Amino acid sequence: MRTPHAAVTAPSVDTEGTMVSHPTPGGPTAEGQGADAQGAGGQGAGGQGAGGHSVRTRSQHQRRKRIVQAAAALASRGGVEAMQMRTVAERAGVALGTLYRYFPSKMDLVVAVVGEEIDLLESSIERRPPSASTPAGRAVDVLMRATRGLMREPELADALIRSLILAEVETPFGDRMTGLLLRVSAAGLTRDQATEEQVALAGSLSSIWVQELLEMLRGRRTYDQIQRRIEIAADRLLTGIA
Repeated sequence: MRTPHAAVTAPSVDTEGTMVSHPTPGGPTAEGQGADAQGAGGQGAGGQGAGGHSVRTRSQHQRRKRIVQAAAALASRGGVEAMQMRTVAERAGVALGTLYRYFPSKMDLVVAVVGEEIDLLESSIERRPPSASTPAGRAVDVLMRATRGLMREPELADALIRSLILAEVETPFGDRMTGLLLRVSAAGLTRDQATEEQVALAGSLSSIWVQELLEMLRGRRTYDQIQRRIEIAADRLLTGIA
């Protein structure tokens, strides 16, 4: 499914709401090939002696981040089909065996990209919390901020949303979006604190949003139409949730 770019009409006024701003990692480097050939648990010269564990942990974190950024950059240009494991490894500057140690399958890598998108959204919310006076208004703020961010790279958005539907492994997307909506709409309420009904209401709104995104990617919705439909759903679902 190719993304109908002309149908995407999201405004770009919210720089804080960018969920998908991925620098394109460079090609293989001497550092990447040398260190990564040892794998996720290997020890380089910096891993010996005092502080060696923290050095290795930091190096592994940076290596994983390079891999995820490389995968996101490829997906943003050609969808999930472009996220070939060998190509991701080359772009990230790691050995193919190292890539498989971090991400045993392509879907595991997709899940990691999804997780990073949510991390970026949550960072945006922490920097600039929604200011609406109602639970529904705050939820709409978050969801439309996420929409603007995703639609800046529609190929990546298409890849991620389709992968959520077809995923054969557990993805964190639904639970994390539900948790985020609970926090912003119900004054910091967590999933553990929420009632079954509250979780169901927030989860339903998240599901509606995902479906609306799909319709937008297919060219069947404009940004304004999505916002209006999300506002209606939020008003019905979240009134009194706090």
